[in-house]
Amino acid sequence: MEQLHDLRVSRIIRLASPRALKEMLPVGEKVAATVTAGRREVENILTGKDSRMLVIVGPCSIHDMDAAREYASKLSVLRTELQHDLCIMMRVYFEKPRTTIGWKGFINDPHLDDTYDIEHGLFHARKLLLEINEMGLPSATEFLDPISPQYVADLVSWAAIGARTIESQTHRQMASGLSMPVGFKNSTDGRLNVAVDAIRSAMHPHSFLGIDQEGHSSVITTKGNPFGHLVLRGGEKPNYDAASIAVAESWIGKSGLEPSLLVDCSHANSGKKHEQQLTVWDNILKQKTEGNKSIVGVMIESNLYCGNQPFPEDPDKLRYGVSITDECLSWEETERMLREGAAVMRKLFQ
Repeated sequence: MEQLHDLRVSRIIRLASPRALKEMLPVGEKVAATVTAGRREVENILTGKDSRMLVIVGPCSIHDMDAAREYASKLSVLRTELQHDLCIMMRVYFEKPRTTIGWKGFINDPHLDDTYDIEHGLFHARKLLLEINEMGLPSATEFLDPISPQYVADLVSWAAIGARTIESQTHRQMASGLSMPVGFKNSTDGRLNVAVDAIRSAMHPHSFLGIDQEGHSSVITTKGNPFGHLVLRGGEKPNYDAASIAVAESWIGKSGLEPSLLVDCSHANSGKKHEQQLTVWDNILKQKTEGNKSIVGVMIESNLYCGNQPFPEDPDKLRYGVSITDECLSWEETERMLREGAAVMRKLFQ
């Protein structure tokens, strides 16, 4: 009899279960407190109980553990200093969606050499999240693969569903069971309705195929996530300006959802030019001073040094602290803009 399955599969490697990885890298009391407090902060900002601005800031993607640790140590100090005006969390992205092909992120290919050592990627992704939360700095990420959250989601305070997966039923179901607030980005062409539909879908219970903590195929039944919200990342044109914000407010209002918006200062809103993020940020602060209540947070792509560098490349030739995916602001630019933003927010509530 001819073989009927795995005709185009070259290999299958069994991974450690989520429970096994968590036993190797367990959560301590300080880490648990950081994650829990971070989630509550976001929930309170989304519901209007906390008037601070939520700021999700950090590298476009994580590829160098040492650089990520250095960035986190700087950001944790700034988070504490500005905590009365801004709620700062680190963007810690391990998975990269691709329109066609390309490096899929640290979890998928941690050695940057097409060896796809996912076991190593999961281990060190979890280890880094533990270290960042141990600093008292909550973490934010995008969940792309529906399996990976079982390994790391207990260390995440805010999550995103990206523009390329916003219409995916799999991701809407997954979001309905995540333990943290979830931001849903508008589609790559700028449509808002698909993101609003995703938020509404994730608010409801779902049952679907997944894995349990032992790694066994299971039926997962969720309760629904009440803290879904819209993230504006631009599309065929930017959508951070006041007119675009008003359109987004209208879409949300028609759906009976909370008028809570995050604005992504990068991606299509910046034309993927790192310096343009400053223009978006200044515009958002201006809208806040003019009385806007619906914008509750921003996303910023930032690294130790500005810009990006070509990849694939010999990993040994990569410049330290420079993005290998989208362009990022430098740490100095980031620190300056966040201090200025904190000062603006402070004046609003004096």
